[in-house]
Amino acid sequence: MNKNDIVTVEITDIGVSGEGIGHVDGYTLFIKDAVIGDVVEAKVMKAKKNYGYARLMKVITPSEYRVEPKCVFARRCGGCQIQEMSYDRQLVFKDQKIRGNLERIGGFTKDQIDTVMQPVVGMEHPFGYRNKAQFPFGTDKEGNPITGFYAGRTHDIIANTDCALGVEQNKEILEIILRYMRENKIKSYDEKTGKGLIRHALIRYGFKTKEIMVCLVINGKKLPKAERLIEKLIQIEGMTSITISPNTRRDNVIMGDSYEILWGQGYITDYIGNVKYQISPLSFYQVNPVQTEKLYGLALEYADLKGDETVWDLYCGIGTISLFLAQKAKQVYGVEIVPQAIDDAKENAKINAIDNAEFFVGKAEEVLPEYYAEYEREHNGETAHADVIVVDPPRKGCDETLLETIVKMQPEKVVYVSCDSATLARDLKYLCANGYEIKMCRGVDQFPQSVHVETVVLLSQQKPDDTIEIDLDLDELDATSAELKATYQEIKDYVLKEFGLKVSNLYISQIKRKCGIEVGENYNLPKTENPKVPQCPKEKEEAIKAALKYFAMI
Repeated sequence: MNKNDIVTVEITDIGVSGEGIGHVDGYTLFIKDAVIGDVVEAKVMKAKKNYGYARLMKVITPSEYRVEPKCVFARRCGGCQIQEMSYDRQLVFKDQKIRGNLERIGGFTKDQIDTVMQPVVGMEHPFGYRNKAQFPFGTDKEGNPITGFYAGRTHDIIANTDCALGVEQNKEILEIILRYMRENKIKSYDEKTGKGLIRHALIRYGFKTKEIMVCLVINGKKLPKAERLIEKLIQIEGMTSITISPNTRRDNVIMGDSYEILWGQGYITDYIGNVKYQISPLSFYQVNPVQTEKLYGLALEYADLKGDETVWDLYCGIGTISLFLAQKAKQVYGVEIVPQAIDDAKENAKINAIDNAEFFVGKAEEVLPEYYAEYEREHNGETAHADVIVVDPPRKGCDETLLETIVKMQPEKVVYVSCDSATLARDLKYLCANGYEIKMCRGVDQFPQSVHVETVVLLSQQKPDDTIEIDLDLDELDATSAELKATYQEIKDYVLKEFGLKVSNLYISQIKRKCGIEVGENYNLPKTENPKVPQCPKEKEEAIKAALKYFAMI
């Protein structure tokens, strides 16, 4: 193939980014906006040795899965990659995407995947679902301010105030902002020159409370004649919060580091299930509330909490999953790197009268290992334990240091919530190589019309499936090898599992001696004269003896 060649090709597959895949005489072409089953005419735009990229020129024979897009900008805009694909086929695509990554990156077999995979959770109404949208501002050829979305893989703005994925209130709000800019000669920000004031508009909408937030991201500290804009915006029903967020950096980060209230309050509220959340301009909050309730409900179902568990929620944000879990757990610990998110999490716990959730600021890959090491130092060698660990990391997945600590803490269950099934598969490969196995896996379609999909996975510790009872003549056993039948760690694990008690190596060695089991001459003996050696409490002594009996050591 050569650049500018015109070819006719049948689309037989879909790539991970939603592009159609076809073959011409064994040569692979990736064609954006082509749907599996289409026969299309395409123009080669880039030709590599074994594959190339082509532009869809026209559809010769449409696929049975092709539909008329709801948005006229669907092909140009970078937000909806697969809007021309029927929704039921979108769900099939997302299921196959998860499966493909588990097999290719995770190394799991098709049989293993078939055993654990459940159908993707779709939406009844897959449009108008976003409770948050960030609109960039620019200038058209006539010098007028415009807003909309970036064209795919560019920073060229397609002027559009009525996105099919957003709520209907967005259009009215954006038109008010554009009119205010024209009337008061306020310029849009220009990325190339660094000049101009209005960079982005962030709009949030509470699906259950109907509260609305507008935050303007500005290249400066003040918004001229702000009262004129406020006067118009507050006429919109539900308007609750109007703020500005200064951002003078010349980078691609949308929001500034802080915000200032122009009118109303600095947050809106909304619910997931019966848990109420305060959401500020800088808060991370899932953009699809209908599917978020299903997503978190699935995580809660997988955790299967009984009321006496200790749970860690890593990358907890404003406590969305943490507070969901706290309704059923004994204690929840949340970790999040953004200090303001932790402030929000604490406030959200307070307004929901949840007192069994505690939150820590810091990187999960630093906080958890530090906690584990500190616990071991403070508890005479006993190791920290969690019953359930929930992770909901960013797209890059979990740091290996964090995964290593999770394995050390030996939770009965790990619930992994992922926005990228590729990094999910990589992390599952590590966990399953270190004592865990996948029990259930399910996609949740948080982002209809796009190629993205959330995935929830339940992992549990690998254990024998069955036990058998046998009769042994103890006289025939070598009693001198009794101390070799179980390690100290195995005894600790048994006592924790059966009695809910944590015991140290010192206590185990004391009870071994009491029972006549050989222990090394200097093993766990004090290093100073006349030391105060803690003695094993009666309750723990009985538990350790039970473990020794279980392992046939006494």
